Amino acid sequence: MTEQTIFEKLAAEFPREAVSWRAQTLNREGTKALALAYIDARDVMKRLDEVVGAENWQDRYEFSGPRTVCYLSIRINSEWITKADGAGDTDVEAEKGAISDAFKRAAVKWGIGRYLYDLDAPWVPCTSTEYKGRKRWTDWTADPWAFVKGGKRVSAAEMKRGLESLNQDLQDCHSSASVLKCADGWKHIMDRDGWTKDYRDVARERVKARLEHLKSLEREKEAA
Repeated sequence: MTEQTIFEKLAAEFPREAVSWRAQTLNREGTKALALAYIDARDVMKRLDEVVGAENWQDRYEFSGPRTVCYLSIRINSEWITKADGAGDTDVEAEKGAISDAFKRAAVKWGIGRYLYDLDAPWVPCTSTEYKGRKRWTDWTADPWAFVKGGKRVSAAEMKRGLESLNQDLQDCHSSASVLKCADGWKHIMDRDGWTKDYRDVARERVKARLEHLKSLEREKEAA
């Protein structure tokens, strides 16, 4: 594998389901929050294992007061190359959180998850609670991806997996009404994820086929 291929594979986008969103700022009413995308440290480790092999990367840490610095090294062509970045303590599990954040920031120097920094931070509907006179985010009420401007569409592989899931859902539908309800749910998913016309057409044909099959069964029952 060439160096260029390694860097490209490290920097490749993650499946959307691997990306999480944290609330940075709430509006005054507590009904919307500024959403920031991030990935879990375990997904970074998995990416390193898959691209360079578990034996070809290593990390070490230095601590200076509240500051944690991660040195992330990758062996390329028998030579160890190191890139580093740091983070301060987080609000939850301070030391553990700082190590995780420093590790992910050092990984960004290698291109891992760097594209997430280029995403717009959208305002997304949410729920909140009030604590000591201040609003606190509790949960998203909509998918943040639906509010990302210029967000890239899902891959062909993800749309294929979506068609398989649609098939499963349609097989569980035993009335025309349930098929139409299923189709409405999947239309929302396709709109949200930006499915291309060819995959939408396939999905539409499969919904149509299921409806025709159920109607045929209903006619047979009436004729019996």
